[in-house]
Amino acid sequence: MKAKGKRQKAKVAGGFTLVETLVGVFLFSMLALAIYQGYLAVLALSRSAQYKSLATLVANDQIEWIRNVEYEDVGILNGLPAGVIPREATKTVSNITFDLTTTIRNIDDPFDGTIGGSPNDLSPADNKLVEVEVGCSTCPNFSPVIITTTVAPKNLETTSGNGALFVQVLDASGLPITEAEVTVENASAIPPLTIQDETNNSGMLQLVDVPPGDLVYEVTATKDGYSVAQTYAIDPATNPNPIPPHATVVAGQVTQLSLAIDRVSEFEIGTKTSTCSAVPSVTFNLRGNKLIGTLPDIFKFSQNYTSDSGGKKTVGDLEWDTYNFTLTGGTYDLAGTIPLLPIALTPDTTQEVSLVLRAKDPKALMVTVKDAVTGLPLSDASVHLTGSGVDETEVTNRGFFRQTDWSGGEGQDVFTVNNRFFATDGNIDFDTQVGDLKLKNILGTYVVDGYLESSAFDTGGNQATYYNLSWSPGTQPVETGADSIKFQVAASSSPAGPWDYTGPDGTASTFYTASDTNISNVVYNQRYLRYKVFLSTTDPLFTPTISDVAITYGTECLPYGQVLFNNLTANSYNLDITKTGYQAYSDNAVSTAAEWQNWEASLQPN
Repeated sequence: MKAKGKRQKAKVAGGFTLVETLVGVFLFSMLALAIYQGYLAVLALSRSAQYKSLATLVANDQIEWIRNVEYEDVGILNGLPAGVIPREATKTVSNITFDLTTTIRNIDDPFDGTIGGSPNDLSPADNKLVEVEVGCSTCPNFSPVIITTTVAPKNLETTSGNGALFVQVLDASGLPITEAEVTVENASAIPPLTIQDETNNSGMLQLVDVPPGDLVYEVTATKDGYSVAQTYAIDPATNPNPIPPHATVVAGQVTQLSLAIDRVSEFEIGTKTSTCSAVPSVTFNLRGNKLIGTLPDIFKFSQNYTSDSGGKKTVGDLEWDTYNFTLTGGTYDLAGTIPLLPIALTPDTTQEVSLVLRAKDPKALMVTVKDAVTGLPLSDASVHLTGSGVDETEVTNRGFFRQTDWSGGEGQDVFTVNNRFFATDGNIDFDTQVGDLKLKNILGTYVVDGYLESSAFDTGGNQATYYNLSWSPGTQPVETGADSIKFQVAASSSPAGPWDYTGPDGTASTFYTASDTNISNVVYNQRYLRYKVFLSTTDPLFTPTISDVAITYGTECLPYGQVLFNNLTANSYNLDITKTGYQAYSDNAVSTAAEWQNWEASLQPN
């Protein structure tokens, strides 16, 4: 026992355990890391102070050099006031390269009046404001150093015979934009004049002692992340009446020009069908409504684009405006847009747009129905087009599936071929008379009953709403008995089902027995829909007949307040529109002279 105790004492006195050693190493490492990080912070602070000190030295040197330049030469090379000082330069100190930007402005001091004021100062260039900005692109976390000073002439003023140009830069709301970049150029001056400066806190750039000139000053305003506004030259061939034209400066007067800019926006455009299927490689024109010239109208923005393989196209760097879309290819007609055309694009926004397409026909008419008070699109408006052999009715915000031929036979899961279906019990005659469904006739008499199950109709979206089920003829021979035509419908989120057929009360025990009946909401919010038609007779010498089945539906891909009529001819048609709560709309001179046209109808509320 004594020997064991001695060994324990020796262990304590002789060193540390492995755990103790590791803990010690960890604590030392943390302490060393903290010390090192503190050292780096002190070093970075020291370097930042060094950069700032050197930049201040460079700025002061530039200011002192300018102070020693003759007053007449204190100005920007090829700028205003004109002088010998370059606007941009570089200077290297202690192996660090600094960027110098020098701005010089004529100042109209109000002590002797102002140009265009009372009294009118005919020599408004009383003194000059000099601003030197020193930046360093290679210095981390460096803020530019800015130094300003005023340089005054030694002698009395003399009348210059010049004028002034004030440029006001505003945003879309009419509020001033500070630090907007303004460029003023006069290519006809000798030497050519170029001024680059920024607006003040009032969104104004005031240039005084500007040489007179008639429509010679080209002015451009912009800012990082903003649109561009500018003046335009008169060109008899391309733009005889520009908006706005280049500025004119008159001796002894102030010319004030306003330009509007704001943050740019973008469109995210999808080209698709009414069943939400993407349509690739669709070419279209995007045009704004702002003009840069009149007589003729010259639009500021008009460009052609093509959607990608997924039916998508993003167009960015767009200024706020009202835009229209026009298809430029010959493959599709525009069945509608979401939202309605024209589309107002506000500053600093991303606007999603769906161009809903349909295969092109020789003549097509898109009808847009709006509320006359709000301008908003109207859903559930009945649009009736007649004339030249056409008698069609469509309902806004509703698509439809229609089948008029079953002669292609069974075995089709999804409705892609228009004359095929899914299955029959063998008692339905679908091909003896193309376009009709009847009971099968065996040796001169009809079977008692039979059914046919359609292929699955694809709405393209899981938020589908199903409205009406209709068929024709609506009446059958009395000999076939009551309810000789019956329907059920089934919906599923998958084309493979399951398919649970139900009637108007949402159960499997009821049937749709009257044409143009509302579909139960139990099948809503399912992408795929099937119908099942049951034929029966009480007299074997007679059969019921089906020649047309139609189902109306709504999805997020159907254009709001719009319908498209196609297969038309170049003619004049009658258009009648009705909606509950609104006065009826009628026009008997709707022309279809063009290949595609949009007709807008505004309905007055009752």
